Amino acid sequence: MIVFTNGCFDILHRGHVEYLEKSKALGTRLVIGLNSDASVRALKPGRPINTQEDRKAVLLALRSVDEVIIFDEPSPLELIQTIKPDILTKGGDFKIDQVVGFSIVKQTIILPFLDGYSSTRIINAF
Repeated sequence: MIVFTNGCFDILHRGHVEYLEKSKALGTRLVIGLNSDASVRALKPGRPINTQEDRKAVLLALRSVDEVIIFDEPSPLELIQTIKPDILTKGGDFKIDQVVGFSIVKQTIILPFLDGYSSTRIINAF
């Protein structure tokens, strides 16, 4: 069973790691759609901190991650349509009907955030 999630994963932290572990536990294969540097810049001014290749390498080093695909589009919809995952996961700030691709997969699961962890919080601490 393929699980798909997507995001910037700019500064990987414990919240990301636990989220990805929970996502992987829902299936047999975890595929991440990783926002390209250009798409991160469009979403978050002043970012990314780490390049897409560096972010991909760090994600692939996690035992929970099976594949990372960089996408340049504003939305991962085309990637989701190509991969055809069984399950989509997103973080706790989304409602199911806000998750891109929710209507074309078998199941969409919102996983809660780990309180106190965010890339923005880390950046603002410096």
